Amino acid sequence: MTDMFVSLGTWNWLIFGFILMALEVLAPGVFLFWLGLAALLVGLISFGVAISWQIQLVMFAIFAAAAVPVWRRLARPKPDAIAASPFLNKRADALLGREFTLEKPIVDGNGTMRIGDTVWRVAGPDTPAGTRVKVVQVDGANLTVAAT
Repeated sequence: MTDMFVSLGTWNWLIFGFILMALEVLAPGVFLFWLGLAALLVGLISFGVAISWQIQLVMFAIFAAAAVPVWRRLARPKPDAIAASPFLNKRADALLGREFTLEKPIVDGNGTMRIGDTVWRVAGPDTPAGTRVKVVQVDGANLTVAAT
């Protein structure tokens, strides 16, 4: 087994790094990417400096361990990005309080209304087409409106 470690060379680290990065494509999770990057760094460093296999393994372990906090820092969402889109995945909540013009009448308390490229189900008092309505309540994909 020691012979295997002694034979570890620069090209082996580079190949190992690329294999780990390729495995990341098959099993995404961004974990193998950082291990592959650590292996590539060891390979690149060993191109310039002749180092023993023991030091190469230690360097790989250090780079792999250092990659975890770097990954966590880069993967953390930016507070500005969260604040910039508070209604991400909550499209209906973004409509609350806004006013729109009915294209079709509300009959028997139910109807539909086109907002942008989406047709929404609306509930409210019977209202003729062309009336301005305000969204007063949101329940999933159903909007409750009132004439303004």
